[in-house]
Amino acid sequence: MTATAFAPHTEERFALARQVADAVLFEGYVLYPYRASAAKNRLRWQFGVLVPPGWGADSEEHDFQHTECLMEPKADATLSVEWRFLHARRRTVQRLRPDGGFDTVDELPLDDRVLVPWDEGGEERVEVVAKVAELLGDGVTVPFGRPAREESEPVVDAAGRTLGRLVRRCEEISGELRLSAVELDGPYRVLRLTAVVENTTAWTPPDGGDRDAALPHSLVASHLLMALSAGSFLSMTDPPEWAKGATAACRNLHTWPVLAGEPGRGDLVLSSPIILEDHPAIAPESPGALYDATEIDEILALRTAALTDEEKREARGTDERAAAVIDLADTMPPEVLERLHGAVRGLREATRPAATATAAPASGGFPDEHGVTRPDTPWWDPASDAGFDPARDRVIVDGRSLGAGSRVTLRPGLRRTDAQDLFLQGRTARVEAVLHDVDGAVHLAVTVEGDPGADVRREQGRFLYFQPDEITPLEDDA
Repeated sequence: MTATAFAPHTEERFALARQVADAVLFEGYVLYPYRASAAKNRLRWQFGVLVPPGWGADSEEHDFQHTECLMEPKADATLSVEWRFLHARRRTVQRLRPDGGFDTVDELPLDDRVLVPWDEGGEERVEVVAKVAELLGDGVTVPFGRPAREESEPVVDAAGRTLGRLVRRCEEISGELRLSAVELDGPYRVLRLTAVVENTTAWTPPDGGDRDAALPHSLVASHLLMALSAGSFLSMTDPPEWAKGATAACRNLHTWPVLAGEPGRGDLVLSSPIILEDHPAIAPESPGALYDATEIDEILALRTAALTDEEKREARGTDERAAAVIDLADTMPPEVLERLHGAVRGLREATRPAATATAAPASGGFPDEHGVTRPDTPWWDPASDAGFDPARDRVIVDGRSLGAGSRVTLRPGLRRTDAQDLFLQGRTARVEAVLHDVDGAVHLAVTVEGDPGADVRREQGRFLYFQPDEITPLEDDA
């Protein structure tokens, strides 16, 4: 086992996956409107925060992540692992006094920015290369440590005169990466790989210490990249039939592994605190990092460009990455902005699904191939909705007629379009409506049983939506 730089071909594979990993690493790093004074920028670092053990017992955050996945390594294969996270460094602003000393201040205005106190994030990496054979049995353990340090940077004006300085302090942190593997029984040589990362920093909170005090001792946005030199990993969300039982037995805590890198390859895994699909990718239309994935790039770019000059000065002084976002929005060509408006990834034939849907009778129109009478009007005409009634329409699923009031079990794993789907698997729900889209597909609007907000959702018409092959009728449904 070695803690060393990766081979060139491994580094090339990691480079592609890091584009997505960077979006994870810096998700929520600085939120629109990118100013330190903004309320939502006062509670940052939301994902993958590994707090020191002395603090974790008193918080809802954890000091470790546990990843398990299956792999089929070839003979003499090696495993390359990159553990990445951010180390928060606390920045203070100081103004130069006439006597040459410095005073800590809340802000230091410059011509193009206003410097303010801020917690920056410095990227840290722990790199390990081990032969797969070394992982069997007790496996390998790699400890790491970073000492406390303090640095200062002078602040000068356009004329080169020193106005003050920025002081950055990093606290001591330490951690541990543990890798092990066990060979499973079965028709193929499959190993279950276990990777555990842990914050071992010996820091205890002072009286009255809060999360803000713990963050400089934490490992923020922790995630793993793992690559096989020969062989492949199995998908956790779409494994082969023979491996489904072993995949379901894998234990993943505070993280989730997916296949990464180029589509069609299985030699690279990203284990992320944000649940992703296999082979996630950054949209090619994206003009750059905007750090706020809860927003649509087009809206975010327009809003950023619309900030006042004073707001932009504060944003530029908040963080270098925030300054880059401001400059990006201010210089974005119209053709780039137009690309953000929407993109068609693929086309399909608009046909009615195999499940038979029955609609309320309509006046006029003609029966389609399923015997459903639809209005003789184009889809874009509001009159085309006249033949449908979501409260009365029915759909046949597994030989059962379902409509409003029917009880079903949710099976969203086929598409898994949202991280919330993981928590809805196997839950029972009530059908509230049967809906038809302009392509002829059927969707069931449901509320989850046991949801304390179901009545409010029903009143507001805010439902969860599933297609017929994502639900199973309940036998006790009348």
